[in-house]
Amino acid sequence: MKTLTLLRHAKSSWNDPIERDFDRPLNARGRRAARTVGREMRAQGLSFDRVLASPAVRVVETLEDVADGYGGSLAPEFDRRIYLATPEILLELVQQADDQAATLLVIGHNPGLERLALLLSKAGDLRKEIEVKYPTATLTQIEFAVDRWSDVVEGAGTIARFIRPRDLDPELGPDEDSF
Repeated sequence: MKTLTLLRHAKSSWNDPIERDFDRPLNARGRRAARTVGREMRAQGLSFDRVLASPAVRVVETLEDVADGYGGSLAPEFDRRIYLATPEILLELVQQADDQAATLLVIGHNPGLERLALLLSKAGDLRKEIEVKYPTATLTQIEFAVDRWSDVVEGAGTIARFIRPRDLDPELGPDEDSF
């Protein structure tokens, strides 16, 4: 059994005068949402053998705040290929993961994460929720009945969790935008 968890970065700020999208930080609401999701991850007993993350500022800050809520570092490995990656690139990274890791967490961006979750998952109620919207700081956990990450393929996964910040704290939703 392999378990893939996808976490979209929290809500970022458009108010800072930055030159590059890569350098966009989180806003206050995003920081609060990330801590809230981190607390929920701890409450549900989630743990990860390997964590891959985009090195974009908003992902790094999401990880810091998730770790604060979670109660410890997630020890991410930063990979530039995750920044604004297509679902095909993300799937390739998943399929190349070390098989010693039973649980893998990937933290990145939309639309890639949402499309990857839809690509990998079977039909069901939680998949329908993803089809509606994949807000910032949302976590999706997909389980695969395989022994090797290379065997993770389209439509083979079952969504075990779909957690949106607004499900945990109504003041954190709904999202006005997708950034």
